[in-house]
Amino acid sequence: MTTAHANDSELDRLYADFETEHLNPLWTQLGDLMPMTPASRAVPFVWKWSTLYPLAQRAGDLVPVGRGGERRAIALANPGLGGVPYVTPTLWAAIQYLGPKEVAPEHRHAQNAFRFVVEGEGVWTVINGDPVAMRRGDFLLTPGWHFHGHHNETDQPMAWIDGLDIPFVHYTDTGFFEFGSENVTDDSTPDASRSERLWAHPGLRPLVGLDAKTSSPIAAYRWEHTDAALREQLQLEDEGFAATTEPGHAAVRYTNPTTGGDVMPTIRAEFHRLRAGARTRPRRDVGSTVYQVFEGSGRFLLGGQTRGVGMGDMIVVPSWTQWSIQADTQFDLFAFSDAPIVERLHFDRTFISEGA
Repeated sequence: MTTAHANDSELDRLYADFETEHLNPLWTQLGDLMPMTPASRAVPFVWKWSTLYPLAQRAGDLVPVGRGGERRAIALANPGLGGVPYVTPTLWAAIQYLGPKEVAPEHRHAQNAFRFVVEGEGVWTVINGDPVAMRRGDFLLTPGWHFHGHHNETDQPMAWIDGLDIPFVHYTDTGFFEFGSENVTDDSTPDASRSERLWAHPGLRPLVGLDAKTSSPIAAYRWEHTDAALREQLQLEDEGFAATTEPGHAAVRYTNPTTGGDVMPTIRAEFHRLRAGARTRPRRDVGSTVYQVFEGSGRFLLGGQTRGVGMGDMIVVPSWTQWSIQADTQFDLFAFSDAPIVERLHFDRTFISEGA
């Protein structure tokens, strides 16, 4: 007994000395640091567009756009992450709202960003002096360290979603930020940006840019091309050809034409279309994904819970959460993920269930 008490006392002193010297023993926290499978603090969650948009409208009435806050962007805060404005540990997502005739001043930052438009038009985003029209279904890039601002030329407000790698940049202490022009450097309103005129011709690459670029040089991936690609996949399936990822499930990935890889080094973007009644096989993936419903209605099965979703709703699937999708109508979904980070580090792993 005396020896045991003496050992307990010595152990207490050892742990006290660890704390004094800012040390932590592995044996007391192995399960947290090295779990048997990924155990994200982020939780599966759904944000309803019917809630997001009215809140953004109220912010538009009360909160100005300009230096200081810079953007009227409202971040999705995953309930499992303790109040930080992150949708997952690596990804940031927000609804951004620009009122009639408003201008969001230019700035640039190390973080990579994109915009996806679920409804509306009339705003141009200006990327390094190149004005880019924003319209329904368009996917628009703002790679890291590109100056960018927005201007609304209409008498109506417009909202869209932003996606960035803010949490990843924050945790790795790699962020920089710089203010730009108080207004946009080019307030013209062309139908097509200069980057599209040079780069956005299917299967054709200009010889003026043969080097591999870190991010795609295409500023906007237009809805008419995305829609056509998905429609043709399903038509080919009807004709008996192997053109879809699963029965009734067409999908495309936005790519960087100079590498054939992802559009940005930290973010993957895709678009999925399911026929009415189609469903995906249950699966788990290392890495996190955020979806926005572009059109139609369906259900996400997230970790054993079923959530019905419709146009504009946003869904987060944390790392290694079991998930699947069921379409009630034709179901169009925009998706972005941290897959380029996970794959570059060779941490990627997927488990797909055999049953539907």
